Amino acid sequence: MHVQARCLLRILAAGFLGALLTGCPVRAPPPAARPAVSAPAAEELPAPHVGRPYDIVPQESVLTILVFRGGTLGSAGHNHVIASHSLSGTIYVPQALANVSFEVHVPLAALTVDEAALRAAQMSPDFPPDVPETAREGTRRNMLGAALLNAVDYPQITLRALAVAPAVDGAGANGVAAAPAGLVQVRLQAEVRAAQRTLAVPVRYERSDATVIASGELAVRQTSLGLTPFSALLGALQVQDEMQVKFRIVARAAGSLAR
Repeated sequence: MHVQARCLLRILAAGFLGALLTGCPVRAPPPAARPAVSAPAAEELPAPHVGRPYDIVPQESVLTILVFRGGTLGSAGHNHVIASHSLSGTIYVPQALANVSFEVHVPLAALTVDEAALRAAQMSPDFPPDVPETAREGTRRNMLGAALLNAVDYPQITLRALAVAPAVDGAGANGVAAAPAGLVQVRLQAEVRAAQRTLAVPVRYERSDATVIASGELAVRQTSLGLTPFSALLGALQVQDEMQVKFRIVARAAGSLAR
């Protein structure tokens, strides 16, 4: 390299270092052209509440969540049954099925872990009855803690209807898809830790003049709700991302709960 070129490089390097040390701004090169970004889609709003209201009966309703152990040391952990017997909210039933709406609240502080009757109801060797109290308490503490649900700052999960449509299952007359009676597909908004996520849920329902019963089950990933599954020992002991959710919700026509 020529002497003049080496001198020029030293002068430029010294000038750049001096600018950093003295806090002088260094002009950045003009930014590269970026591709045009389309405006974000409008947020989907929950369905408006129209029609006859049916209030959820918490004593007759239950939500259960099955969570499964994972990791190379998973055999040292337990599968757990999380449950809520404290659901509240209202289902609104108008004439048109597509206009059904609801809002359901799941209070986190009331969640239970491994009730003996619910574990036995699974009728599976994956859920033996002998779960130590320390394991139940540790699971509940981790579940409600700041790293997962953060129940102190976000004390409930809220579920709202976005749209309801007849479910399609198999083929009917002339090859046209048909839906079993009482089966609908619900697109709902789940608000977890103040963030909204959309889920598609198959729901079987029964309705009389005084009562609505909705039930179903589905697989849900914790990450799809914006949650990070519990993990310890560098992942050797962890909770699987996918959970099994089951629910049975009983609601009665508003004003009839005191009967």
